[in-house]
Amino acid sequence: QVQLVESGGGLVQPGGSVRLSCAASGRIVSIYTMGWYRQAPGKERELVALITSSGNTNYADSVKGRFTISRDNAKNTVFLQMDSLKPDDTAVYYCSAKIRTSSTIPTSADYWGQGTQVTVSS
Repeated sequence: QVQLVESGGGLVQPGGSVRLSCAASGRIVSIYTMGWYRQAPGKERELVALITSSGNTNYADSVKGRFTISRDNAKNTVFLQMDSLKPDDTAVYYCSAKIRTSSTIPTSADYWGQGTQVTVSS
């Protein structure tokens, strides 16, 4: 029905940059808040950044000033530009989106991508 597909992860050196993308497809009427979460080994999944449909953003304290979230509403895509990466940023990164799929029923649901690995190491 709805798919979120992430891309852009990989191995990067400390201090380097990576840009993640997440494209939503399927039966989409509206996309509201989109966001990125991450889960490191042995840790719980945590919020990285959120962006509303109007472009308002919110970041975890640990990534403020280093990561930038943005979106292209015409392409149903959300991005995460990650700069000045640290080894502590190593995790599987998941995108999420609150999506309305029915034009007659005014409800929405949270959808998740499959995750993309980002490893920060020299």
